[in-house]
Amino acid sequence: MAAAPPVSFDDVREAAARLDGIAHRTPVLTSRTLNAQVGAEVFIKCENFQRVGAFKFRGAYNAVAQLPAGQLAKGVAAYSSGNHAQATALAARELGTTAVILMPEDAPRSKLEATAGYGAEIVTYDRYTQDRTALGEALAEERGLALIPPYDHPHVIAGQGTAALELFEETGDLDALVVPVGGGGLIAGSATAAKALHPGVKVIGVEPEEGDDTKRSLDSGARVTIPVPHTIADGQALPTPGEITFPINQRLVDAIALVGDEDIVDAMRFAFERLKIVLEPSGATPLAALMTGRLEGLPRRIGLIASGGNINARRFAELIDR
Repeated sequence: MAAAPPVSFDDVREAAARLDGIAHRTPVLTSRTLNAQVGAEVFIKCENFQRVGAFKFRGAYNAVAQLPAGQLAKGVAAYSSGNHAQATALAARELGTTAVILMPEDAPRSKLEATAGYGAEIVTYDRYTQDRTALGEALAEERGLALIPPYDHPHVIAGQGTAALELFEETGDLDALVVPVGGGGLIAGSATAAKALHPGVKVIGVEPEEGDDTKRSLDSGARVTIPVPHTIADGQALPTPGEITFPINQRLVDAIALVGDEDIVDAMRFAFERLKIVLEPSGATPLAALMTGRLEGLPRRIGLIASGGNINARRFAELIDR
């Protein structure tokens, strides 16, 4: 008998109830210009309008909210390049506890400042020479904190899946769902919801070309580790898929598309000029895959999750003007 998956559709629905009135129910945008350009009907789930500016608040809050009272009194820890850092810090504040966040030294300053602004203590490390997982586990153990990882946790995955649940509730049937892939938590949760609601939907992940660890892993049938990627999509600059997320994605994800940094910039520019929204590089990768024709067998009705918009004005201007 096959083991039950670590995250079920019921888990996603329970997370949605837990987040009701706490997380924003983000808008779904459409664009006639985009539809005409790509030859499909496209629905964009704008998680750049989520609290902390990214989908990560969904999973962080869902996980922290389920900790026992005794652990909440001690506090939580997390490691993140930025969005999960902010999400965990805000979730901790909302639930009356404290957070210590391990962040890379080269994390965008806007994300460092926002995380501190939510009241978290920040500890930095070098992402290219140090293992953040090992550092985070040691930090949590030393201080008696509950470690809330950015993607490799069933409660985090279930929380992230609520973005896709909301999208399908608004749009009805979709032929494809296109989701950015970093550690795999968003697409694992989203695929869990999508396939439960509409088994025939095609779930497509998008990675930066320099950070194709999930594509390589799915192609090989086992988790592959690559050097830490150098890409403008810092939220997707990971060396290997998650231990929990990868088997879910093996089972539910149909394909992975790759996009280059310039493709991502073009998508960010289009989103700003035509959709009037700001996307950070990782949040723009699904749009980039669609606009560059990287999605094979383009279906008729497509949902995209624009995962976040955390980028400061100077960096945004540098990217879209280059």
